[in-house]
Amino acid sequence: MTDVQRKPSTAQLTVPGTGLNTPSPRDQYPAVPRVGARDPRYLALRNFAISMSIFNILGYTVLGFEQPWTWPLFALLVGYTAEIAIEIVAAKAHKRRPAFLGNGAWGMYTFLLPTHITALAANMLLYANDKFWPIAFAVVVAIGQKTLLQAPIKGRLRHFMNPSNFGITVTLLAFSWVNVAPPYHFTERVPDVFSLLIPTIIVTAGTVLNAMLTKKVALIVGWLGSFVIQALLRHFIWDVALWGALVPMTGVAFVLFTNYMITDPGTTPSSAKNQFMFGSSVGMVYGVLMLANVVYTMFFAVTIVCLIRGAMWWVKWARERSRGTAQAEPAARQPVTT
Repeated sequence: MTDVQRKPSTAQLTVPGTGLNTPSPRDQYPAVPRVGARDPRYLALRNFAISMSIFNILGYTVLGFEQPWTWPLFALLVGYTAEIAIEIVAAKAHKRRPAFLGNGAWGMYTFLLPTHITALAANMLLYANDKFWPIAFAVVVAIGQKTLLQAPIKGRLRHFMNPSNFGITVTLLAFSWVNVAPPYHFTERVPDVFSLLIPTIIVTAGTVLNAMLTKKVALIVGWLGSFVIQALLRHFIWDVALWGALVPMTGVAFVLFTNYMITDPGTTPSSAKNQFMFGSSVGMVYGVLMLANVVYTMFFAVTIVCLIRGAMWWVKWARERSRGTAQAEPAARQPVTT
């Protein structure tokens, strides 16, 4: 992630009345290491951001997105502002330099890439009629929770809730009149003969992205496999129509969720085994929620699994601490630009 790193300044300050030298503020708060242009995590975020941007442009010009075309721009403005403001406060609290400073325009660009994806996803997947402020609320919640909801993961405090998914979940719970974007939202203006091309293109692009960069194929396999299994269980045990249980897989929203939402690199496991378990867990929780007649099921399923995963990290840390094998306190969250 850091193939280029700036050397800290050697300037010194003299403490009045002591004759002692102390590091200058530049030494005390060094810049975040520069993210390499060939870093796989940067490439994944960049390609995610490009894909989301292109899909939004096509959505408002060709596909038939119903929100005003200015809303993605407003969502980005809200997201950028919230991310920068929260980072400034967090940096001051932890006595470090803000993550977007020290590497010029490149540093700001890489710092805001995750925010770009989050803001566009929240605006694209939520429908609040003619009111923008619930979208802004979702974006702010998605960004703010990264600082508040953290767990000690491998010696560092890191956020564990999928940002876009969590912002959407909280918004749906807080405002009963806000809905998710309807299925026709993604293909309303497209002739029927071409409607199958859209999910095909998204599946192809998402598969390449997840196979080459994010390495989340095992997670997707677990999610899709468990989705089919829960549909079969609901059919044979609870007499649910099998086609009705499987038909969500044919929609553009499901394809987008599978390739661009559930595979969030920052809040999903790294190893193939744990990825498979994560995806399978989301599918099984989805099935349980469907039996309970819970709507917006996919978003709630991911939120529940992420919450359980975060709690497990805290339990693991507490057990290691009681055995004396963990740090007394988890390390403070470090600024991460990708």
